[in-house]
Amino acid sequence: MTRQSLNRTLARLYIFLGTILCISLIAKFADHMPILKALGVEGALKDIYEFLRDMSLLIATGGVAYVSNVYQKRSTFVSSLETEWRGIVATKNALYAFCEKPYPTPDDYIEAFCRISETIDNMRIVYRNVGETGTLIGLYPYAPLHDMRRALQTLDPRKNKNLTPEYRKLARDAILQCFYGLRESFLEELDLEQPVHPLLISGGRRLKTSGTTGAAKRTQERQQERQDKLGNATNGGRREDVDALLAELYQREQGNGG
Repeated sequence: MTRQSLNRTLARLYIFLGTILCISLIAKFADHMPILKALGVEGALKDIYEFLRDMSLLIATGGVAYVSNVYQKRSTFVSSLETEWRGIVATKNALYAFCEKPYPTPDDYIEAFCRISETIDNMRIVYRNVGETGTLIGLYPYAPLHDMRRALQTLDPRKNKNLTPEYRKLARDAILQCFYGLRESFLEELDLEQPVHPLLISGGRRLKTSGTTGAAKRTQERQQERQDKLGNATNGGRREDVDALLAELYQREQGNGG
């Protein structure tokens, strides 16, 4: 279920619930509306109010079940979309690697072509064609995938044995351009948000300093004392040379700032 379908479904639900509430409100206060008495619908509105009150639990339960079903469909769709996107990224990387090979073999080409073909066909489980009907095929929803396939086909070593490095670079750049165009449109459906704590500077690094709280340090010391005490009493499979090595490595690491 796309975001547009979800919003459309929720809008219909809100309209339905709003209508029910309005009818209930009017029916509840029908006694205080002379115009309704004049129209002779006061009795019918009271019956409607009684009916809605008796059915309120069923209406609420049905509404909750419907909303849960809608969001379950949305969650399943988004999960399928994420899986498809991971496949697209893996395919782009496979095509890029193929273009970078100076002497690709027919087997390399077949493997790359199968990857792009699989990605194109997997789109069928996420989206239907745009404009598809019972008699019309429609248009493939993300044409750049086919552009990537066409660019790859020009590099088939079985048909084109004398490709220059310049042309291979051109085909590679065409594949990347198609991928970037696809990415900009494809990810719009995922409701992505900006990170709360982004790191936007080049060369960003950890700003925390080495060390810990006093409470953690005291806990560490107590654990060390307990281990030393039990170790001296029971040995516990200890080896003094191993303990010495680990202690030396720990102190050395701490001296380098952790």
